Amino acid sequence: MFNILTYNNISPIGLNRFPSEQYKVAADVAQPDAIMLRSFKLHGIAIPESVKAVGRAGAGVNNIPVAEYTKLGIPVFNAPGANSNAVAELAIAGMLLASRHIPAALSYVSGLTGDEESMNADVEKHKVNFAGFEIAGKTLGVLGLGAIGVKVVNSAAALGLNTIGFDPFISLQNAWKLNSLTVPAANIDDVVSQSDFISLHIPLNEKTKNLFSKEHIARIKKGATLLNFSRAGVVDEAAIVEALNAGDLHFYVCDFPSPALINHPRAIALPHLGASTEEAEENCAVMVADQIRDFLEQGIIRNSVNFPEVAIPLTEDCVRITITNQNIPGVVGHVSSVLGDASINIVDLTNKSHADVAYTLIDVSGEVPAEIVEKLRAVEGVLSVRII
Repeated sequence: MFNILTYNNISPIGLNRFPSEQYKVAADVAQPDAIMLRSFKLHGIAIPESVKAVGRAGAGVNNIPVAEYTKLGIPVFNAPGANSNAVAELAIAGMLLASRHIPAALSYVSGLTGDEESMNADVEKHKVNFAGFEIAGKTLGVLGLGAIGVKVVNSAAALGLNTIGFDPFISLQNAWKLNSLTVPAANIDDVVSQSDFISLHIPLNEKTKNLFSKEHIARIKKGATLLNFSRAGVVDEAAIVEALNAGDLHFYVCDFPSPALINHPRAIALPHLGASTEEAEENCAVMVADQIRDFLEQGIIRNSVNFPEVAIPLTEDCVRITITNQNIPGVVGHVSSVLGDASINIVDLTNKSHADVAYTLIDVSGEVPAEIVEKLRAVEGVLSVRII
């Protein structure tokens, strides 16, 4: 029986992926084998020694101390692409909100008083204050061509926009999905200098913090609209406010309210709605639940932000040993020696690494005694050992 500790309200459709005869899933289970969460912040919270995996039903993992868990040999799973349609649709909506001054127009209408005749007269007099422009024929530049960025580009092209994109790390899978009319940009400045709309779809990490800086903002085409449905920290907000005040930016549309933005006439700040659809929450929960099951039951790793991808089916009639270790020379050799000295036959062995961590799956014939497991754990550099 595996125990899954949940934080936040996880979609029941996702939680139902855990068979009740094998899993106990609750917000108060003792000795959890895995943790599943959405936005709950795990920083500063002691993690039980029993935890073998952490899964976030979403894409970003800023609420999880990934580096700390890596040192403990704990993979952190996420759900890249599961909420991509929800975020992409909101980015398209953001362009329309800004181009047609919809929030200001709605605010104006909510303040109307009087009878129908006086309202009609008032509307005819003041509607000029909310005149906008059409997005068809304009140019959209996208930074980050992952699952979300590609959908934004393709949807925009279908609406008649010209599209350009920049992503030095675009995957082959996403490149295949990208429409053929999108022009590849050479760098960020190449995007911002040509675009009427700029949409950011990049992760937040140490390398991308304030990536969209004052220097890039200074090169933006005058009157362009910047959309940020990634993370607040990927932009220099002070520089953006300065550009809004100067009229260099037409609008800044984002999913991250702040005191500097919520009352600014050229800012539209939404309350982190990107993945807030029933479909996205279900998709994320299902993906992460399946990944946790694969890991606990077979040692398989898919979509981990800190471990390599290792998706090898368990060899029939074998016992599987999973080993996580520091990515240093000699560990696999020492592990093989321990098994060889114990006359344990290795049927299959797969070893992969990711940054500072390595992960090995070893399928062996016969049982693995407890004393051999302890010898494996004693090998220098080994962080965790599991028998499946």
